[in-house]
Amino acid sequence: MKENNNDGATAPLTLVKKQEFGGERALFATHHLNLQGCTFHVGESALKCCTDIHADGCLFEGKYPFWHVDGFVVRNCRFTPGARAALWYSRNLEMTDTQVDAPKMFREMDNLSLSGVRIPDAQETLWSCRGVTLRDVEAAKADYIFFHCSDIDIDGYRQQGNYSFQYCRNVVVRNAVIDSRDAFWETDNVTVYDSEITGEYLGWHSRNLHLVRCRINGTQPLCYCEGLVMEDCVMGDECDLAFEDSTFRADIKSQIVSVKNPRSGSLHALSIGEVIIDKNILAPADCRIVTDIN
Repeated sequence: MKENNNDGATAPLTLVKKQEFGGERALFATHHLNLQGCTFHVGESALKCCTDIHADGCLFEGKYPFWHVDGFVVRNCRFTPGARAALWYSRNLEMTDTQVDAPKMFREMDNLSLSGVRIPDAQETLWSCRGVTLRDVEAAKADYIFFHCSDIDIDGYRQQGNYSFQYCRNVVVRNAVIDSRDAFWETDNVTVYDSEITGEYLGWHSRNLHLVRCRINGTQPLCYCEGLVMEDCVMGDECDLAFEDSTFRADIKSQIVSVKNPRSGSLHALSIGEVIIDKNILAPADCRIVTDIN
């Protein structure tokens, strides 16, 4: 994360240790800083327009501390609720082992990596970000998280919050527990492995959603999908009226409560409680349905 000078040398970091800052733009447009154990009190835009910033064990209490920042490392820090909207319009972030108690974090960012991060108030977090990597991250109260994001790689993730991953594209999720109504709406090219997804109306209007060894629960899942693929998945007791107007290929290792008006493709399940085909089914209306138990 250190910049090169014109002669090719790496700029050294200036150590700033156990200092306190407050007010407006306390360290505005500074570069190559190693902040250790510092406190940023109430104020705005403490580190706006900076480059090559390392913060370790710091406390952020004021709004908008990292805006228009290029190249920063945040370790073992805490963002209090007052530090809302702390990281916007920035790029090249590495954040590890950090507590984020502030909402509306991470907007319009490129190339950000979060590991061991806890976000208990993740409302409207991670909007319009590109190049997102998450490892061992937990998010709660996460309504509208990942809105309009792209190129996301997630492994080891727990989330509670509705309307997540809307309008996302190019997403891979592994080993996640996601409790979210209306998750993965209007998405493109999303693959989810070995995860549990609970919530109503999963994946509506998605394109090329691929679920592998996942456990799904919630009413009316996976309707209006194009190119849906499900491999070795399990569907819970609330999964009724599934697959309406979807084109898909699904291999389900459990019973399905009910299926309604699938448009096209193939469905294999252990059993299906009810298959509903009525006058509202759309062409070509040629979905092949096979069960192990009649």
